[in-house]
Amino acid sequence: MRFIITGRNIVVTDALREAVEEKLGKLDKFFASETEVHVTLGVQKERQKIEVTIPVKGHIIRSEQESDNMYVSIDLVEEVIERQLKKYKNKIIDKKQNAGDFADEFVDEYEEEGTPEDGEEVEIIRTKHFGIKPMYPEDACIQMELLGHNFYVFLNAETEEVNVVYKRKGNTYGLIEPELD
Repeated sequence: MRFIITGRNIVVTDALREAVEEKLGKLDKFFASETEVHVTLGVQKERQKIEVTIPVKGHIIRSEQESDNMYVSIDLVEEVIERQLKKYKNKIIDKKQNAGDFADEFVDEYEEEGTPEDGEEVEIIRTKHFGIKPMYPEDACIQMELLGHNFYVFLNAETEEVNVVYKRKGNTYGLIEPELD
């Protein structure tokens, strides 16, 4: 794995770099050697935060953790990503498409296990249908607040594409726009 480590409001020291590479290096067993791991370390109001993004074909594996200590945050983020990989490996490994992004041992283990145990399957229990009318992102945020939801799907009046607005920490909003390949 290749690490791309950046810092926000923090100097990435050799000790921090070594800690990240050592701890996240444990994930090596899951990924091909050329896999890039994007790590951002940051400090905000005495909180030590780490964001890890691992793009693999068709998926993005991501986690962010924060605590009072950067080394604790690094430990936490590694545990979360490993749990995600183990839990959803039957969904993210597709022999035909992106098995090359993962280590052979991880793919072989997936094939040996066959179908997942009870509770590991993602099950959709409800489907909603609703009409979409064009609106601006700001209007979608207002509608989301009126409904008391954390996200809202809408047809963007400017781009004529389906977008999603969502609540972020600190009473801010995010906008998700599709990027078709």
